[in-house]
Amino acid sequence: MRICMVSDFFYPSIGGVEEHVYNLSQMLLALGHKVVVLTHAYGDCSGIRYVTHGLKVYYLPIKVCYNQCILPTAICQVPMLRAVLLREQVDVVHGHSAFSALAHEALMVGSLLGLKTVFTDHSLFGFADLSAALTNKLLEINLSMVNHAICVSHIGKENTVLRARVAKHRVSVIPNAVDTALFTPDPSQRPDNGVINIVVASRLVYRKGIDLLAGVIPRFKNTPNINFIIVGDGPKRDLLEEIREKTNMQDRVEILGAVEHAQVREVLVRGHIFVNTSLTEAYCMAIVEAASCGLQVVSTSVGGIPEVLPNSLILLTEPDIEAIYSAILVAIDRHRSIATTTPAANGHIPQKTDSDSRAKRKRRKKNATEVPSTSSASMSCTAPAAVPTVAVDNGSSSSNLEPVLCPHRCNELVETLYNWEDVAQRTVKVYERVMKERAFTLSELIYAVYQCGAWFLAFLVVGHFLLRLLEYWRPRIRIEVAHEPRPKRAL
Repeated sequence: MRICMVSDFFYPSIGGVEEHVYNLSQMLLALGHKVVVLTHAYGDCSGIRYVTHGLKVYYLPIKVCYNQCILPTAICQVPMLRAVLLREQVDVVHGHSAFSALAHEALMVGSLLGLKTVFTDHSLFGFADLSAALTNKLLEINLSMVNHAICVSHIGKENTVLRARVAKHRVSVIPNAVDTALFTPDPSQRPDNGVINIVVASRLVYRKGIDLLAGVIPRFKNTPNINFIIVGDGPKRDLLEEIREKTNMQDRVEILGAVEHAQVREVLVRGHIFVNTSLTEAYCMAIVEAASCGLQVVSTSVGGIPEVLPNSLILLTEPDIEAIYSAILVAIDRHRSIATTTPAANGHIPQKTDSDSRAKRKRRKKNATEVPSTSSASMSCTAPAAVPTVAVDNGSSSSNLEPVLCPHRCNELVETLYNWEDVAQRTVKVYERVMKERAFTLSELIYAVYQCGAWFLAFLVVGHFLLRLLEYWRPRIRIEVAHEPRPKRAL
């Protein structure tokens, strides 16, 4: 099967969508499929490039308009997209991210060419503000021309179904994954002088709850042996630096700025606790990577986060400064209780060998592996139930006294929950499903778009006639098929 991944967001840019597209493409290549990636040029990075394992990337010569996205013209890139899709003999066009204008244009061109189309939504959106309304309308129009949609969480599926008005049976849930072989714990990197490091890794923007983080940090001014390590960059970085100066915590709050994804693990293994203060999140990759490195996760209970990790790996709390502060205190008490019993372990809890402990671990593993398969409705009722306990009791309840897991046990548990091979296999099933469907006719596309709004019909009709003109001027039989390099034979 020949698959074309399309998104404005790809390496060398760093982010969750970029990582998802890259890792999914690599695993699809390993499964024997042909994969190419379409994105816009990044500075000097333009043209055709080959990355790891021969993944072919088209860095199209298109200028960026805003926030790494091209200008959403709907028709200006039709000749270039048609040439690439026909040259690579693509079977499935797979677009990523509702923010990506290039993905939306490629999906429209693919539908008009009679190709199968799939779209993955990585974000949650509201319904009240103007930007969300415009994005939702654009997504509704494009999903009306798409064979199938994929969301990364059950709450994300509900959000997409509501705002794009798409049928539920046309949307599947396939979560992200993490490379547990890369994000491995190393307790020896943690400080051994009683200091507890709290790590925060995210874009420093309002949506990530950086204002909440700025309210939590000053509360630890008079609490000794608590340090913060902040990874990421964005417009809210000035706020954190201002708070650090006002509270005179320059030696306890380390702001590293943007860090390459390959170096994130080196920062995570230095910490004991990972804090996520997001205000909205469809699926948080950062907390999975932190749990894989053996950190105790404290996160706001918003969006699809309650679906991601079992209760043994995460403390959920409301998006409130006082609630987050109380949850962090609970996590600190757990680690300090470990330090008093195993002072030389740096948070590494030795595995017990008695039969009761083994049975308890098996029950915990069984319960944890059942989490991704439950529905969003059941998760939203069960996982957040622990929030009032964390926020109110401050360590007095029996659930708060439960010790954190061994870092290496955390890594093993995350590996059982999420891996890219499983994600790729489930995605292939979606591809196989849409390949069995017949292609949309022009009348069906016109009717589907008309139901969303007659004003977009002009772009669809212009795009159709432009493709007809290109077919007359340069027929597809005259387009040279892309050369596929053969693997080198061993001597």
